[in-house]
Amino acid sequence: MPLLNVEGINKSFGRQQACREVSLELWPGEVLGIVGESGSGKSTLLKILAGRLPADSGFIHYRSTEEGIVELLGANEAQRRRLMRREWGFVQQHARDGLRMGFSAGANIGEPMMALGQRDYGHLRNIAKDWLRAVEIPEERLDDAPRTFSGGMQQRLQIARNLVTHPRIVLMDEPTGGLDVSVQARLLDLLRRLVHEHNVAVILVTHDLGVARLLADRLMVMRRGQVVEAGLTDQLLDDPQHAYTQLLVSSVLGV
Repeated sequence: MPLLNVEGINKSFGRQQACREVSLELWPGEVLGIVGESGSGKSTLLKILAGRLPADSGFIHYRSTEEGIVELLGANEAQRRRLMRREWGFVQQHARDGLRMGFSAGANIGEPMMALGQRDYGHLRNIAKDWLRAVEIPEERLDDAPRTFSGGMQQRLQIARNLVTHPRIVLMDEPTGGLDVSVQARLLDLLRRLVHEHNVAVILVTHDLGVARLLADRLMVMRRGQVVEAGLTDQLLDDPQHAYTQLLVSSVLGV
C-alpha cells in the first residue's frame, strides 16, 4: 500500500487555477520528484500536502503508523500537527525559514525531540552531536547559532532537524536552490545517502532536472496546474513523450 494517496486536488487563486485534478501516490522509501517551470503549481501542491494551504477540493489519504488511514484535508488542526510533528518533515528552500536562527545548532536538532517528550539534556546533546556528524557539520559547532553557518551548512542542519525524529515522509521544496555548484553537489550526495539509510519517502519539488535525475525514482511534470506526464525518472528524461516535457528536457524553456 502507498503511504500517501492524493486524488483530484484543485486549488484556485481567483481566476488562476494553480492545481487542477492533481493525483499521485507515494510509496515507502521512494523519492517522487515534481518538476515544471515557475507557476506550474508544484510549490502550491507541496504547501497543500503540508497543510500550509487549503485545497478547494480533493482527498489526501495518509497511512499513519498510529492512526491508520487519515484523510488529511478533513483532519482537525491538532491531528494534523501531531502527524507533522511525529511522521512528516518539511525541508524549505531557504534554510533560515526552517531553522530557529537564534538557537544553537544543537537546540535546533533537539527541539523536535523535546516536542515528542524527550527531556534528558545529556541524551539530547548526544543525539545532536550524532546528527551533526551525519550531515557533515563539525560537532564542535554544536553550541553555535545557525546564523554563523554557511548556506550549505544551514541547509544540512535543517535536514538534520527534519530527520532526527525519523519521519516516514519528508517534503522538500527546492532544497539545493541558491547554493553554488560545489555545495549543491555535496548536499545531493548527502541527501541520497540519508534517504537510503533511513528509508524515508520524499516528495521533491525542483526546477532543476539534474537534481531530479540524481534524487528522484519517479517524476511528475506539471504545467499550468496539471500533471502532463509522469513516469520513471530515467525513462521520462531520456524519452519524454509530452511536448512540454520535451521542451523542458531540451532546456528551451530555461526553467
